[in-house]
Amino acid sequence: MKTVIKDTAYIPMDASAPRVSRGDIVIESGRILKAGGTYQPAQSDRVIDGSRSLALPGLVNAHTHIAMSLLRNCADDLDLFTWLQDHIWPREAKLTEEDIRSGSLLALAELIRSGVTTFADMYFYQEPTIESVLASGISAHIGATLMGGKEETDKRMKDHEALISSWHNAEDGRIRVDIAPHAVYTCSEYTLKAAAELADEYRTALHIHLSETRKEQQDSLQTHGMTPLGYLHSLGFFKAHCYAAHGVYLSEEDISLCRELQIPVVHNPTSNLKLANGTAPVAEFLRKGLTVALGTDGASSNNNLNMIEEMHIASLIHKGAAEDPTVLPAYDVLYMATMGGAEALGRADEIGSIEPGKRADIILFDIDSPHLVPLNNPVSAVVYSAQSSDIHTVISSGEVIMENRNILTLDEEKILADARVSADRLAPVT
Repeated sequence: MKTVIKDTAYIPMDASAPRVSRGDIVIESGRILKAGGTYQPAQSDRVIDGSRSLALPGLVNAHTHIAMSLLRNCADDLDLFTWLQDHIWPREAKLTEEDIRSGSLLALAELIRSGVTTFADMYFYQEPTIESVLASGISAHIGATLMGGKEETDKRMKDHEALISSWHNAEDGRIRVDIAPHAVYTCSEYTLKAAAELADEYRTALHIHLSETRKEQQDSLQTHGMTPLGYLHSLGFFKAHCYAAHGVYLSEEDISLCRELQIPVVHNPTSNLKLANGTAPVAEFLRKGLTVALGTDGASSNNNLNMIEEMHIASLIHKGAAEDPTVLPAYDVLYMATMGGAEALGRADEIGSIEPGKRADIILFDIDSPHLVPLNNPVSAVVYSAQSSDIHTVISSGEVIMENRNILTLDEEKILADARVSADRLAPVT
């Protein structure tokens, strides 16, 4: 049986010039069989009327910490290090595996509702998150986190090797396990080198916070005589593919090194703005040929996982900062949220665009919402006008996981109840 999205406008996000197409999208065995033209469905095929919809590739949230949804709205209006040390880390010390499960499921419902079909996570207790992802129907890069020094790292390395053996490339590649040393300022030299070796040995990727704050940059220069990126390079860290979150304070030399080493940067505008960490020079990244993806960061610093809102904010702040309305046009932002994310995660041949042979990750917007009428330019409409509530259908790996705004794979009522129980237990910090 095939699934046919009939007579829909769609933005392919492929290698051709930016465009909007119209026609039928045919899905078979989890892949896109045909995009464009007309197709006569068989009686047994599932047909979705796309005539009043706009189809896009599923969005890629390339940096987040989904179980932190439980810590939403509990510590705000603080600088990063006060926020982490005095509020987040004490709460995280109380987390159980069941908390991670309830927080992950809560976040997955939110991700699906905002059109995300693939995300890159970095957190603890990875197995409950993996099990939650499998239940949800979407895809994930699960970051096996490393922090601290030798003793802590050696213990976690054994756990991470087992995690990789069990889950890396599981479920037809829906689950990938990446190695995620938290940051230069929380990892010893031993830990950073061990992370690089582990990723190289198992041919997986590295996921790290990099140059998020001015303090991180200045401390590294004072301690190591190098920027965080330069320090990592001096350690031989970049043995495997690495995608780096934030990059707010990358120097000119850093940017050139990122291009040379092919290190994508994941832009997290809302989190960076809310924590007053500054704004990454994304327009310069793109001019210099860097791959740029988009992420929400965790729901405790954002405070949501809404990629539609993330695109909107990203599209505006760089124009305002540059006092130039031509900076970061809408298509570039949409590319960051789709193909940019696919490239950053090493999945460009698999997701990020609507093309035959790619995984059928597709989202449908209701174009009859008042704020989308008249549609005029669909790319502008998605970036400047759309709301996550406009998404009525989500298809992941060929399976319809949200239909008529109802998530079919998750019990949202139970998820909300369980999340409230966990959050109430975590709330007091003593």
